[in-house]
Amino acid sequence: MIPTSNLASLLLQTAWRLPERPALVWRDRTWRWAEVAARVTAAAAALRARGIGAGDRVLVHARNGNAIFESCWACWLIGAVWVPTNFRLSPPEVAFLAANAGCRAHLFDTGFPEHRAAARAENAACLLEVAVGEGVGLSWEDLVAEGSAARVTETAAVDRDHPAWLFYTSGTTGRPKGGTLTHGQLAFVVVNHIADLMPGLSERDASLVVAPLSHGAGIHAMAQVARGSVSVLLPGERLDVPEAWRLVEKHRVSNMFTVPTILNALCRDASVDAHDHSSLQHVIYAGAPMYREDQKHALRKLGPCLVQYFGLGEVTGNITVLPPEWHSLEDDPAFPIGSCGYPRTGIEVAILDAQNRRLAAGETGEICVRGPAVMAGYFENPTANEKAFAGGWFHTGDLGHLDARGFLYITGRQSDMYISGGSNVYPREVEEVLLTHPSIAEACVVGVPHDKWGEAGVAVLVAAEGAAIDPVAVMAHLDGRLGRYKWPTSIVVWDALPRSGYGKVPKNEVKRLLLERGDI
Repeated sequence: MIPTSNLASLLLQTAWRLPERPALVWRDRTWRWAEVAARVTAAAAALRARGIGAGDRVLVHARNGNAIFESCWACWLIGAVWVPTNFRLSPPEVAFLAANAGCRAHLFDTGFPEHRAAARAENAACLLEVAVGEGVGLSWEDLVAEGSAARVTETAAVDRDHPAWLFYTSGTTGRPKGGTLTHGQLAFVVVNHIADLMPGLSERDASLVVAPLSHGAGIHAMAQVARGSVSVLLPGERLDVPEAWRLVEKHRVSNMFTVPTILNALCRDASVDAHDHSSLQHVIYAGAPMYREDQKHALRKLGPCLVQYFGLGEVTGNITVLPPEWHSLEDDPAFPIGSCGYPRTGIEVAILDAQNRRLAAGETGEICVRGPAVMAGYFENPTANEKAFAGGWFHTGDLGHLDARGFLYITGRQSDMYISGGSNVYPREVEEVLLTHPSIAEACVVGVPHDKWGEAGVAVLVAAEGAAIDPVAVMAHLDGRLGRYKWPTSIVVWDALPRSGYGKVPKNEVKRLLLERGDI
């Protein structure tokens, strides 16, 4: 056991140092650091009084707002584990996460009553339900009020490997796996984000939040808390581009975390020219490759402020960085055009072959990584851990190569996963849901290039005997069973799927046939 600082100390220290500085802006409300800390310490006291303690998992299914921003710090303060979900998931998907993690408490946005009911039905371990919003039993505001008379003033003692966050990410089997992010690991990540992505970050900065705090944007927000920078949330759950630029101008936003889909939408809307965005210093994008022409367009619109990084949830985004000085409008060979950057400080990247041997510069293999940013392992999943950490490295499942200078280039994926709008989509998961439709006998989903989303799914279906496939009915069938961002954007019906000599459906052959037949 190696004692380490509790992550909640980042918030408390900032509140002591900068009590009256703005911490969070959402809609027409601003919370100061002292107020955020008071609310968090009160909510933590109420959670503890209601039986939630060290090691207990707390599921949070909510859209961006002050409650999700506060909930992680309240959990960490008492040693509990934060388990946020993607609010776009369907009720059965959320219920699986709740049961898989054995969550002792559920925190649900009142906009998702079906999700709340499904999680309650599937997870017998839950002893406390909390609503984000009014009118549905105990609310987050009730918790804050309950604990305000006896706030938690001392952080729970934790060791370096004490779980803090279960970061759920799908595997090639289609079933989500909980990456265990720890107090010691996340403390390193926060320092690394500040050093490599936003050097000089301070209370004079402001950050615009344009993505869900349940994932990469939440990691980004932790760095803002550590340095006292204000986080500005969009008023609604959908990206409102003109409103985003209005907030950039109003709050003199200096940094934001985006995915290429969002960055492209921001830069190609006419409102980018209607507002002053000269305050931007670090516009960070990750989660998917960005087309070179889109990158050039963003550079023309925003100037030299783009920062790219490559990372997975299991490595908390900390694999490579391509800072502004390595971005270029010109296709100059002196710049690593097409690269996602060089290894982050304290991180080692290697390209390994199938026998876990290092490959030389220019040779393509699996991208593997080791360092303090790598998760402690998948929650209660020894089989997945054995595969992921084979040979003493974390295996990303992505293919690529390093050049002679150490810049990384991603060339493909070992799995069939594709990235749509910055979110990972695993075809088998989609196929399994499609196959529950009575008219479908076979299904194959492949990712193909898409102008808006980067990649999108095409579902190739074979009808059951005597049945006819109605694409509209198939899409309706997915509603409530699968997160909308996982839905295929088009459906193609064939008489049969191609088969290999082993009876498998080769997805590269499916893609080739789609092109040959003009179906994409």
